Amino acid sequence: MADVLIAITVLWGFVFIYAVMATMDFGAGFWSMVYINREKTKATNIANRYLSPTWEVTNTFIVALVIAVYSLFPAAAYTLGTILLIPGSMILLLLALRSAFLVFSNIATEYKKPLTYISGITGILIPGLLISVLPITHGDYLVYTNGVPSLSLEKLFTSPNEYAFIGFAITSSLFLSSLLLADYSKASREMEAYKVYLRDGMILGPISLIMAFLIMFTLRNEANWLYTRMMEDFHLLLISVGFFIIVGIGLYFPNPFKKGEKLRGMPRLSVIAVTIQYLIASYVYGKAHLPYIVYPEVTIQNSFTDPNSFRAVFITYIIGFAILFPGFIYFWSLFMNDKRYLRQKG
Repeated sequence: MADVLIAITVLWGFVFIYAVMATMDFGAGFWSMVYINREKTKATNIANRYLSPTWEVTNTFIVALVIAVYSLFPAAAYTLGTILLIPGSMILLLLALRSAFLVFSNIATEYKKPLTYISGITGILIPGLLISVLPITHGDYLVYTNGVPSLSLEKLFTSPNEYAFIGFAITSSLFLSSLLLADYSKASREMEAYKVYLRDGMILGPISLIMAFLIMFTLRNEANWLYTRMMEDFHLLLISVGFFIIVGIGLYFPNPFKKGEKLRGMPRLSVIAVTIQYLIASYVYGKAHLPYIVYPEVTIQNSFTDPNSFRAVFITYIIGFAILFPGFIYFWSLFMNDKRYLRQKG
């Protein structure tokens, strides 16, 4: 039992890391498109400067996530591969399009605008499709024929819970990316862009919170088993809301530790607080979802790999992260502190 809990924790860790990094990445692509004609604010330049080195790093985690599913829970991989054939194919297509156009937008400068529009639109569609995986695993949209599951698209796309998840994914992508870009703009001393992204964060924060409440409201009717289990950790959900209040403080108040600074906003505080908030909420959701990977047939126990194989894979992951993690830390420290990159012109 201990092995399977370690395995699902590793898998959920990949999910969380990719969810946070990807939402910021996808949202930044959308903001790059939105502000492309507002050159005075330099908001698009900030978004592109953020996107340029980070989208490649973000994509490594989705590869790690897929490998983790197939190596740790091979039986679940078969079921997920079957029911996610259509949405999964759409996600892969959009990821490929976005990656290609992000590359070509920096090479074919005469086509930069249309390429930016394409990467921006795909960047806002992908989070909605990715989060659709979660309500699909709740089991209400699956049809079993001779023991083989298939996805009922009609049930899925007439579900209020599905649209609540999609709305949450899109607003969260824009909210998290606006917070990070506000922080990045402040570090780059691009104050016009900073004001733009701070304002966007103020608008989108309450909207994303409303979408989270809509998820819980629709979940009660469509997956009551999950809703009931989440309510068992209601105190953690309240703590999560408390961290959202800290996010608001970071958006509306000046830094009290910097005397004489009248500039509103502490975006780094907001980024840290919102990450902790999402971590707590995702823990509550993940705990309530156990032991099911796909409700009610696929559990972590009946889809787990051979224990000896797990130990070999787990040791490989430990060695891999021991090598890669310091590199990621060094990358982010350079990215957020290198003055030559932060304050480049254009």
